[in-house]
Amino acid sequence: MGKRVLVVDDAAFMRMMIKDILTKNGYEVAGEAENGAKAVELYQELKPDVVTMDITMPEMDGIAAVKAIRKMDPEAKIIMCSAMGQQLMVMEAIQAGAKDFIVKPFQQERVLQALKKVLG
Repeated sequence: MGKRVLVVDDAAFMRMMIKDILTKNGYEVAGEAENGAKAVELYQELKPDVVTMDITMPEMDGIAAVKAIRKMDPEAKIIMCSAMGQQLMVMEAIQAGAKDFIVKPFQQERVLQALKKVLG
């Protein structure tokens, strides 16, 4: 069975794109969330191997969600997803404990590279 991934993005289209890349490459989509609060809840429930986390979301942003998840599980593996021009937020996310980041629009190769790196 493939590694289990929690996909977090407020845009259904982006979740669909990343889920498509994951399933085509042998990963299992454990669940999906449209905001950071839901992501924290689902992380606790599903215990995925890795999380792809959007930065800018309503209710709770990706950086706050990374901090919350890492507080629960210091070993959590989280890959940030950001739009171009969010370098400062990406740096903040890495400092909060994210392991890598990918830029939208998602390039399949880059997504897979980030997953391999983070999952070892």
